[in-house]
Amino acid sequence: MKRKLLFGERMLLGDGTEPFNAVIPFRLRGVFSEEDIKYALSRLQEKHPWLRALIQHDDKNTPWFQVPELTVSIPIRLVNRKSEDDWQEESKMEWHSTFDYQTKPLIRFVWIKGEEVSDMLFVFHHCLCDGGSAMALLYEFLKVLDNPAAEIGLENPILGIEDVVPEHILKSVKKRFKAKTIGRLAALAIKCIPVGRKAIDRQTDYLIHWKFDQATSKQLISHCKSLDVTVNTFLGATVLEAFRKVRGSSAFNKVSCPVDIRRFAPQIKDDHIFAFGLMIVMSSNQKISFLDNLRLMQDEVERKTAKLNPYITMMVMESAHDALKNFTKLLKRGKSSNDCMFSNLGRIQIPDQYRAFSLETIFSPSVIGPLGNTTTMVTSTFRGQMDFSFMGSEGYLPQAEALAIRDEIIDRIRQQLNYQEAS
Repeated sequence: MKRKLLFGERMLLGDGTEPFNAVIPFRLRGVFSEEDIKYALSRLQEKHPWLRALIQHDDKNTPWFQVPELTVSIPIRLVNRKSEDDWQEESKMEWHSTFDYQTKPLIRFVWIKGEEVSDMLFVFHHCLCDGGSAMALLYEFLKVLDNPAAEIGLENPILGIEDVVPEHILKSVKKRFKAKTIGRLAALAIKCIPVGRKAIDRQTDYLIHWKFDQATSKQLISHCKSLDVTVNTFLGATVLEAFRKVRGSSAFNKVSCPVDIRRFAPQIKDDHIFAFGLMIVMSSNQKISFLDNLRLMQDEVERKTAKLNPYITMMVMESAHDALKNFTKLLKRGKSSNDCMFSNLGRIQIPDQYRAFSLETIFSPSVIGPLGNTTTMVTSTFRGQMDFSFMGSEGYLPQAEALAIRDEIIDRIRQQLNYQEAS
């Protein structure tokens, strides 16, 4: 089994020399054996062919996912647990470790082993899967770790764009012409945009983590409902305000927000291994109050989201493979135009109680890569607690400023909640 990498996957893969890794950390209370972990990982590989895949290049240097006849097991790295924060240091280490994708799969596992509590990390190359896929894999892993006989099914993998885009759209002369025209114009525009001679030196990467307790998280969600705005819009607006307060004129007043493609393309199932994403940009009106701004932003988010078209977007990108080199160069060497990437995974619906162990927490995933500004914030909610991971690099956003932004976000949220209580 094999398939060519799609445009977005090729962009994330690059030439393989620079890691673009996502880390999904979680904490378990219980006692485990390495054999049980190996077995659970092997079951994931049995279900999902692309977890067995290596990457091979053809005679035109085009990369392909290719599943070998003999499965190469998911590598496991064992670390003795010394503190509550070991997972953060191991996450940063995994950001910088490349995948030998010609001989090993694009997934590995880290077990930070303690006597009663273990922290574990799934590590993926970002070209393999997105956050939605990662959560599905975590759900399946825990299910089999608890019960080796558990049934998790078999994935019917996506073998190309034709498995996502409906046939009547893919074969439409009008839509094909539209996609190719947009792709050609975009490729031409990218060639004309001036870029620097070398990429920005991102210097030291960092990870900042914090969590709201259940009471604060519940109050925040209730506050958003009372304002008739989503948690995502509320947090996005708060992030923009915090960047503006800390960075002043250096702030861009823009955050990029990934949108799960599964909302628009039902062909992509929750448990599909897939990495293609959609994107919208959020900005705020700095001349009006925060609450008035929220309503405007919510309307704008809904308009932008309604206009998203995954099928045409994929067709445009697949028509532009020859522009990949220029596009990657632009991302690496072009000037930053947004403050950060902000991703909200929402409520993670994975059980926390099992027969042999308990899932104490899922830390929000972290990801960092070589394609321009690395500043990224990911939030998720598990067991009623809202969790935040804030990644960045000194060369783009100094850590001292990132810490000040974190404090500003927390203060602004608490001020809003206190104001709600008072009124």
